[in-house]
Amino acid sequence: IALALVGAEPIKEGTGRIVRFDLRPLEQLNRPRIDVLASLSGIFRDSFANIVDLLDDLFERAAEAPDEPAELNFIKKHAQELKADGVERPAARLFSNPPGDYGSMVNEVVGSGEWEEETALGETWRGRNVFSYGRGEGSGVDGSMGGTARPEVLDKLLSTTERIVQEIDSVEYGLTDIQEYYANTGALKKAAENRQTTGKKMKSKVAVSIIEAFASGGDTTGTNTVPAQVQDLEQVLRIEYRSKLLNPKWRDAMIAQGSGGAYEVSQRMTAMVGWAATADVDQFVFDQAAERYALDDDVANQLRDSNPEAFKNVVRRLLEAQGRGYWDADEEVLEKLRELYSEADDLVEQVNVAVHTVGGKKKA
Repeated sequence: IALALVGAEPIKEGTGRIVRFDLRPLEQLNRPRIDVLASLSGIFRDSFANIVDLLDDLFERAAEAPDEPAELNFIKKHAQELKADGVERPAARLFSNPPGDYGSMVNEVVGSGEWEEETALGETWRGRNVFSYGRGEGSGVDGSMGGTARPEVLDKLLSTTERIVQEIDSVEYGLTDIQEYYANTGALKKAAENRQTTGKKMKSKVAVSIIEAFASGGDTTGTNTVPAQVQDLEQVLRIEYRSKLLNPKWRDAMIAQGSGGAYEVSQRMTAMVGWAATADVDQFVFDQAAERYALDDDVANQLRDSNPEAFKNVVRRLLEAQGRGYWDADEEVLEKLRELYSEADDLVEQVNVAVHTVGGKKKA
């Protein structure tokens, strides 16, 4: 995706190994080069250091491309602006966590519930992803991938971000299944919006496109394939919620798995709040989640019996969504949820006491 946006192609040696990314002529592109902020996971950063170096070299050359006007090369345009401000390494475009560290920590913040404003989630992401990587950053003392904090470059790229592109390459896990998607894609969206304002100081919305790399739409032979469909984030969230979390068949399958299934439901409820904080989650999602998992007495009893802590979190996240203004629930529903939460909290406390009791005596 990054190569397509920049307008580049891989150059391979005889063995098939990629040795360089070359810029395609603007005459072939028939459009400007698009600037890119590449947000790298710590695993990609460490596992594909050679690709990181090659990409870094590509951006350096794009920023200095001779005979290309800045209005047709936004990498060059933004690099020139940063250079004019005295910023070092203005062509840095590959950002990740601190060297040897992993994760944005946004999921930890959301999981704790100890945050006030949505903007804080974006700033948590920014603080954890301010390190630039590549050939121009050298390597660590132990030979590992080196990184340099470059907040000025990152802030410039965030302030000019118009769209975020997230590729999904797994048929098993989608956006709503694990915490990492909202903690990175969602929080990156929020970090960019934090640095963009409209005429009346209102933050502008940054769009997110989702590309399912496995859904090419072509035949199984790999020939005559159709490019993967690009979908808006909100559309993908609706599809996933309807097909999984809100699907009675999926719910019943999770319940049948006992404690582990209840845990999976609980994790997706936390992720639902994370997406509501960093993007948009429709009201019907919260309405039906409450109906499916908390207000249905039979389901609630099964979840509570199999995993009291998970059920408590299910109810907690629904109440949190209402408290933060993501869900407009009736007072009667809220009263029922508060009652369920109180009962679940008492049960969890009883379980904890039982676990810490040995031979009829509590552990010291």
